[in-house]
Amino acid sequence: MKLKFFYIFCAVLALALGCANPPTAEMDNAREVVFRAENDEDAVLYAGGTLARARDALRNMQVEAESKRYDAAKNHAAEAVAAAERAIAEGRVASSRLKGESESLLAGLEPAIEETSRNINGARYSLLDLDYDQLNQELNTARNSADQAGTDHANGRYNDSLENGRKARAILGSINEIVTGAATLASAKK
Repeated sequence: MKLKFFYIFCAVLALALGCANPPTAEMDNAREVVFRAENDEDAVLYAGGTLARARDALRNMQVEAESKRYDAAKNHAAEAVAAAERAIAEGRVASSRLKGESESLLAGLEPAIEETSRNINGARYSLLDLDYDQLNQELNTARNSADQAGTDHANGRYNDSLENGRKARAILGSINEIVTGAATLASAKK
């Protein structure tokens, strides 16, 4: 009789200690969703921290599964899925926001370039003492930066578009300050 109880006790103990099945479906789903997030350009560019949390949860899931702690592995799989899906969503939101900022900046660049060109021509007409070759070179640099910003925007590289657009805008601002300063100085001399 004691031997029968011993076998029953061992069977129950074996079931309690590790005869559970790994959460294969949940783990496979977690790997798939994290893989999708890792291959989503917006998630990689704009939600790196959240994507890193998804990868960490995936690694923790694997460690727990290898240690046969399947409940913990299942919980980490759910964390990985949630973080990966959040990374994809955050990436889309950030991309959309940057796209709008880029479009807005680009819309203002062409009129600003034209205005700066008119200012240079007006300064030349007014015979202001300026280095017009240098100003025209800077204006061409601004045009090239604006063109590059447009190309970047068209290719979905919104951060690069914003960087080049801001560079063009800064150059234009500098040119206009020079022209305004020369006009103010010429007015003061009269």
